Amino acid sequence: MSPVFGRRSGGGSAKGRLIIAAVVALIAIVGYYSNSVLNPVTGRKQHIAMTVDQEIALGLQAAPEMAQQFGGLSPNPDAQAMVDSIGRAIASEIETATETYPFDFHVLGDPKTVNAFALPGGQIFITEALMNRLETEGQLAGVLGHEIGHVLGRHSAEQLAKAQLTQGLTGAAVIAATDPNDPGSLGTAQIAAVVGQVINTKFSREHELESDRLAVRFIAEAGYDPRAMIRVMQILAEASGGGGPPEFMSTHPDPGNRIAEIERAIKEEFPQGLPDGLKP
Repeated sequence: MSPVFGRRSGGGSAKGRLIIAAVVALIAIVGYYSNSVLNPVTGRKQHIAMTVDQEIALGLQAAPEMAQQFGGLSPNPDAQAMVDSIGRAIASEIETATETYPFDFHVLGDPKTVNAFALPGGQIFITEALMNRLETEGQLAGVLGHEIGHVLGRHSAEQLAKAQLTQGLTGAAVIAATDPNDPGSLGTAQIAAVVGQVINTKFSREHELESDRLAVRFIAEAGYDPRAMIRVMQILAEASGGGGPPEFMSTHPDPGNRIAEIERAIKEEFPQGLPDGLKP
């Protein structure tokens, strides 16, 4: 009787796992798709589970810790003044941008890490290491315009909602696939987790490209030549020395691919050619 009883118990257990997995997946899907907004800057419908005020609060809370990770705030007042001036000039040209987000621009004292990033809600950072490699105001405008694009594109909030969906679906897959009586089923669960990670990394690459496209428009409206962004990509490629993970497993697209996207965006945004008098 023991073998028969064991088979029935296993079948019931498997059925129970599938039911629980289905419930977990349904909760994740409903939660994700029931929260949607139309972004007036990108024109895209986004699935976002937090308000603008929550984004702002999250960014303000995280800003001091993030600054400390990159050497704290720069003691160079001239660099800070330049970043403030250019960043605010770009943001002020974007309709309702400064009314929606309290943009703050920070230069970080890290002399080695070539980086710039934006926190949700308008906290934008650039390291001294990257600033020292830039050659023109237009290139700095391109970096800051890209980060402003992340904020106005609400990419952090969108990424968080996407991650919550992926975690829910991955968790459901793990529940359904993992049999406590079969150690081999753990391999299937691990594969599900890796697939979830790759989905979210791809989502980040799409955000990077969208921010590049937005920056083309933003910095041109502020009087800077968006072609300066092409040189920024070359500088980033030089800084990486050709190292780093392959694009497939990276949150940032290859700079060469980003150059092609920037050139495409310039042609689409300015089909008659760029206006005269833009700062390089």
